[in-house]
Amino acid sequence: MTEAPAPGAPRLLVLRALGLGDLLAGVPALRALRRAHPDHELVLATPGELAPVVAATGAVDRLLPAAAPGRAVPRSLDWTGPPPDIAVDLHGNGPPSHRLLMRLRPRRLLAFAHPETPGIDGPAWYAEEHERDRWCRLLTWYGIDADPADLLLPRPPGPSPAPGAVVLHPGAGAPSRCWPVERYAAVARALRERGLRVVVTGGADEAGLAARLARSAGLPGTDVFAGGLPYGELSALVAGARAVVSGDTGIAHLAAALAAPSVTLFGPVPPRRWGPPAHPRHRVLWHPGPDGDPHGREPGPALLAVTVGEVLDALDALDALDEPNERDAPTDTTGRGPRAASPPRPPEPAPTPAEAP
Repeated sequence: MTEAPAPGAPRLLVLRALGLGDLLAGVPALRALRRAHPDHELVLATPGELAPVVAATGAVDRLLPAAAPGRAVPRSLDWTGPPPDIAVDLHGNGPPSHRLLMRLRPRRLLAFAHPETPGIDGPAWYAEEHERDRWCRLLTWYGIDADPADLLLPRPPGPSPAPGAVVLHPGAGAPSRCWPVERYAAVARALRERGLRVVVTGGADEAGLAARLARSAGLPGTDVFAGGLPYGELSALVAGARAVVSGDTGIAHLAAALAAPSVTLFGPVPPRRWGPPAHPRHRVLWHPGPDGDPHGREPGPALLAVTVGEVLDALDALDALDEPNERDAPTDTTGRGPRAASPPRPPEPAPTPAEAP
């Protein structure tokens, strides 16, 4: 967190009680609020487990733990003392998130307009807008300069537990954004044939998925980092990776924030809404088609259309870059070795009934 504000400082409350990727997509807006109100105590209502990430943004004075199942709005906030001087809704387009903040009686509320909360005079909500752009546009409408490109986090000080490895992350917040594990395993086998180290990561409830991938690819247990790594270790692993391969989930946003080379597999939601910044170090794989349910129970056709060969080609393209980790902030040694020769592509795994388009 930032330095303690002066006693009696005005307070600015921001609501974004969502997940890791959501928090990282909101970093440009948080920093804009910090610059616009340097004398305020900036309080962020977000899940408590995200505290290390919140601290890394350099924009927040205090975290107010707040969460709800799925992407719902918390029932209440444990706010004490006088009402906030300013409240900012970075959670959604209302009305539940609006009403939650309105109950605290802030002197000023910044939020998108909604017909069910006519007292809020904010800009219109555009469903197809990129998430980083959306919240910066909200602030700009209120006269606050915000830059969607201001998303980079400092490099972690600790060493990577697997420097120079290709990180595969098969999980996501919903099955609809999970590429089939058999295909991740095929990618892992092809990379190991080139002499590259491959490691697998997984969240707190994804140990079984990570273990399944490791067994199928013949990875040793020492190369499986499942069960939810602490942020310091996870950020060091991502920052020191040869590349991060995942679906549209939190670790993909972390790779973008740490300027780590990445290959992100999109579907059922297109990258125009949640994709990384346009940069050669970030490769996006997406087969255009109708949008699907990002919280559905099955992978959609767009994600299943991505092939093992396309992922390997994207990794080859990253290896061909002269400076894959080039960025404005200081960099550290990633352990990337010389590019390995690319053998013939492995055959695509036969689709299982669960992954058939």
